[in-house]
Amino acid sequence: MRSVGEGLDRVLDKAVTRKPPQSAGAQVRFLVKQLKGTRAVAALLGVSQRTVERYVKGEIRNPRPELAARLREETRRRWQPRVKAKARRAAGTTDGLMIDVRANLGYAAPAGTTDEARERHLTLALPPHHAERIFAAREQGEHDMRRAVAEALRDVYFQQRGTRAASLEEVRMLNVEHIEFDL
Repeated sequence: MRSVGEGLDRVLDKAVTRKPPQSAGAQVRFLVKQLKGTRAVAALLGVSQRTVERYVKGEIRNPRPELAARLREETRRRWQPRVKAKARRAAGTTDGLMIDVRANLGYAAPAGTTDEARERHLTLALPPHHAERIFAAREQGEHDMRRAVAEALRDVYFQQRGTRAASLEEVRMLNVEHIEFDL
């Protein structure tokens, strides 16, 4: 996975305590309950309101592959929001995050040092304040999330929490091949 947002979604999915609904009918009923009506679910899934009603009644059971994928994804996103919020709070206050990233990392540094980007594969424990910054940047978009991750890598890996490379200014994360988080 190459997106920080996808990685954060997946780590929060690991915190859920029960499996989400598996059948198409159960997924549609769950979404109808969450969105408080069939019209909103129809707009979300890109189908007619009547189609949603037929799924709720059990008249249709096997959705097209692209609709089945959208159903799974929308159900997964909305499943157990309080459990996911609790996991996010724990990561941002006490637990922190583990990150596994493979990308080209470069940095801005004073003249006379080599700052060319090179591929690195890092697995690090990020402290809670960095985890909170990454989750907070999620609302601003992928670019801000990548910047928050790069700042965390600068602090934890390159500067080793202030014990070396104090003149290092900025870390650039380019060509992300893989990024994954864990609680």
